[in-house]
Amino acid sequence: MTTTSAALDPLLLACRRLFLRNYEVWINIGVHEFEKRAEQRVVINVDLYVPLALSTPTSDELDEVVDYDFIRRTVAARLSKGHVHLQETLCDDILTAVLAHPKVHAARVSTDKPDVYPDCDTVGVEVFRMK
Repeated sequence: MTTTSAALDPLLLACRRLFLRNYEVWINIGVHEFEKRAEQRVVINVDLYVPLALSTPTSDELDEVVDYDFIRRTVAARLSKGHVHLQETLCDDILTAVLAHPKVHAARVSTDKPDVYPDCDTVGVEVFRMK
């Protein structure tokens, strides 16, 4: 996605990409009654694009960059709100929350439900947005 994102906006070439990769959670998600009664495995990926000018440390200190913990905490905060019907809603909610960080210029969020169909690896949704 990095190359594609950079092709969409040359400004992303001047960004550092931070990511949370393959964060596996068990959550209540889905519109069907059987989905509302049991948790499903969901894999979440988040990419943040932070301008190099805002993320290049000069003193090797954590407060000079966007902390990885921010991404994980943001996802966990959304998940703690309970059942969600659609992967689209989950992605949009996480995306809006990470873009609220003042240093984040753009973000990509994807979710995958790997256990939906026996004849494919996964089904999912991805969303990308810039400020």
